Amino acid sequence: MHTTRHASLRGLRRYPTAARPGRSRRTILVALLLLIGYAAADLFWPWHRDLSRFDLIATGTLETRMWRSYYDRRPVSLFLELAQTLRTQYRFPWLRSYVGAYYGASAAFTFKEGKQRSDYEKALSALRTYFTLIHNTGDRNFDMARTTRLELEWWIVHREHDRYGPDALTNACAEAAVSLYMVSANATREHGRLRAQAMLLRDAHAEAGDMTDADWAIIESMLHQSYQSLSHAVSSLPPRKAGRELRGGRRFVEQGTATFPPQGGSPG
Repeated sequence: MHTTRHASLRGLRRYPTAARPGRSRRTILVALLLLIGYAAADLFWPWHRDLSRFDLIATGTLETRMWRSYYDRRPVSLFLELAQTLRTQYRFPWLRSYVGAYYGASAAFTFKEGKQRSDYEKALSALRTYFTLIHNTGDRNFDMARTTRLELEWWIVHREHDRYGPDALTNACAEAAVSLYMVSANATREHGRLRAQAMLLRDAHAEAGDMTDADWAIIESMLHQSYQSLSHAVSSLPPRKAGRELRGGRRFVEQGTATFPPQGGSPG
């Protein structure tokens, strides 16, 4: 009798211990499902973030750092700086900011190694994914294919600016901004002009071999002014809905403000 009782007590003591691995597996499974759900929402959910609410000083400073990383051939630094920009200025979710930065940096350095247009166009695939992520994160329904092409075009005009007219880079930057922000051409003209001047200043000093920290400080100030101009153009317009799909696939755009998706680095 005592033996039976002791055996029963031992069984009761063992039972919770035997059940514990099952509970642990369930806890791990729930945690894994939550993690997968978070990652899926982070990467794929259409967030509709207001990308026009950027800090013009912080954005100009971060872009200056990205330019330096690009020209110094530091892809990891450019990747991290672009991810920081996407997160802090354009409210990208955490994982998505790194995915976007990967494709943005990949496009920039693919372009950097190119020697002719056919080489440069190899960057289009990564650029297309980069702008798709911006489109799916922001609240503006810009034309992704057109915006991708215009982005690459101003990279090419910058690289080969001696072959184009004096205003070509300004115009190319302004046109890319028009496509991104869905504003009139005049609204982004000053932004494009200041960006172009900053690029050409860097090019001139780099070709002369006398690029200094003081020169970079001037470029940073010019980029601050460029983003100030863009911020003014955005805030001076009434709210815009990015675009409405009409019957038959036609699209119209209402007047108003535009988003400001980032342009990583300074390919050239």
